[in-house]
Amino acid sequence: MDYGRLGKAEAGGTSTQIQTTDLAPKPKVSKVRLLLMIAATLMVVSAVSAAVAVVIRHKGESKVQNRRPSQAMSRACSRTLYPSLCLNSLLDFPGALTADEKALVHISLNLTLQKVGRSLYVSSEITNLAMDPHVRSAYDDCLELLDHSVDLLSRSLTSAAEPPGSTQDVLTWLSAALTNQDTCREGFDELNGDVKNQMSDRIKDLSEIVSNSLAIYASAGGDDGFSDIPIQNRRRRLLRDEKEREQFPVWLSRRERLLLDMPASAINADIIVSKDGNGTFKTIAAAIKKAPEHSSRRFIIYVRAGRYEENNLKVGRKKMNIMFIGDGKGKTVITGGKSVQDKLTTFHTASFAATGSGFIARDITFENYAGASKHQAVALRVGADHAVVYRCSVIGYQDTLYTHSQRQFYRECDIYGSVDFIFGNAAVVFQKCNIQARKPMPQQKNTITAQNRKDPNQNTGISIHDCRITAEPDLEASKGQYPTYLGRPWKLYSRTVYMLSYLGDHVHPKGWLEWNGDFALDTLYYGEYMNYGPGAGLGQRVKWPGYRVITSDEEADKFTVAKFIYGSSWLPATGVAFVAGLST
Repeated sequence: MDYGRLGKAEAGGTSTQIQTTDLAPKPKVSKVRLLLMIAATLMVVSAVSAAVAVVIRHKGESKVQNRRPSQAMSRACSRTLYPSLCLNSLLDFPGALTADEKALVHISLNLTLQKVGRSLYVSSEITNLAMDPHVRSAYDDCLELLDHSVDLLSRSLTSAAEPPGSTQDVLTWLSAALTNQDTCREGFDELNGDVKNQMSDRIKDLSEIVSNSLAIYASAGGDDGFSDIPIQNRRRRLLRDEKEREQFPVWLSRRERLLLDMPASAINADIIVSKDGNGTFKTIAAAIKKAPEHSSRRFIIYVRAGRYEENNLKVGRKKMNIMFIGDGKGKTVITGGKSVQDKLTTFHTASFAATGSGFIARDITFENYAGASKHQAVALRVGADHAVVYRCSVIGYQDTLYTHSQRQFYRECDIYGSVDFIFGNAAVVFQKCNIQARKPMPQQKNTITAQNRKDPNQNTGISIHDCRITAEPDLEASKGQYPTYLGRPWKLYSRTVYMLSYLGDHVHPKGWLEWNGDFALDTLYYGEYMNYGPGAGLGQRVKWPGYRVITSDEEADKFTVAKFIYGSSWLPATGVAFVAGLST
């Protein structure tokens, strides 16, 4: 059995087969609206493709008679995981036979964009088929993820065609597009029926095509999956003001420092949400709807203290640079109780989700109260690039925090859960967070992370830096019955490190747990660097080929903010305090 292709629930043994019953048709008006959206998307695809056509156009080429690949094509495709598909795809694309390896990078991105756009269009054609709630959930996930992938690939193609572009930006967007395809497919893993069969046909080979494009781009840039941005000097100049020195780095403007430091009530928010009616809106959903699309400035939504239970709140990909500010952990609470037991995909269970780039949340609790018995139940899902979650609580049991994709940073947060409670395939750093394991159901084991890096060219992984790994009181009283592990490999190239963090005595001496047999044990990257506390002993750790005790600063540096997620100076502009290097 290929355990690398199992969904998380299936491989973990916590779910059952779902029957496609209780069918209910969708109204026709939704199809008209959806097709208009798809048509607009395909216009964008065509426009972007035309804009970069000059890169891939070669003089004197006529209709291809010879199907033999060029040497440049053979070299480019030899670096991919699916070389036969790579060659066949390129042979069918105009300009490829006479293109050099540099031009093939653009051709690969272009054909991938067109194929994903086409898959989105043909997938939308079945929107009016009768579907039960679980099938509808999986289908809607796919449309959202395909639409997001078209946007990511469009940006990748434009950036690659207009140097100097950011290599890390393009690698991030391609990695996220690949993760999107996997999430779409995984939503149907436990389902049967006509919709699954039709969707499988419509997205056939899509993950492999995106993977090939990622490999060709990564090899052309000579990138090893880590940023080349230099680490900040650990002895950097300090601010004069002692409080500012402790909270914020030197290169933030005073205005940004004040924005992050001042009380929420003193901030001039664009929208105020208050349940008592004394704000702009009573609901968060109304505030999100009112927020502008593609905003180039920071748009602030202040959510006053209260418990907000609304139906699967989502900040979509067009809602960019939105900042949510609450009155503090446990005061402003965004909650929900959806789980996979409600015939939903894990992706669909999130109490709050954000995919719009530049998303920031501060001083808010995100909660899913479904409980351990309901299995997968997400409190917060983030697939936004340049996302920051600051001084927040994220509370649940299994699958609490879904760090789905792109670059994310969590600072001074409290994260609670049991099974795989930090999971996903973002490039994410947790800094100065409290990560607390909870008492799971009988016979369960706690696993803090389940990282699902599928492809060796993805620049993704989980870095836990200067955090505290502890047990909640309910687990502390019975920790001998419920072992806790630092993580387990959801996908073949799973990557997770713990650095300079406190590990409590609830952490099992082995440290890490197998997913299923020897799956991924020689391809994963799990590392520990200078951790401390009763659970940090290394003498009885696993002996897997992919596990390592990190002993050099140079290797550990690769997982710091500066190297792993820093990118084009986006994090300083948010105003959130952080340590760029290994210093704590």
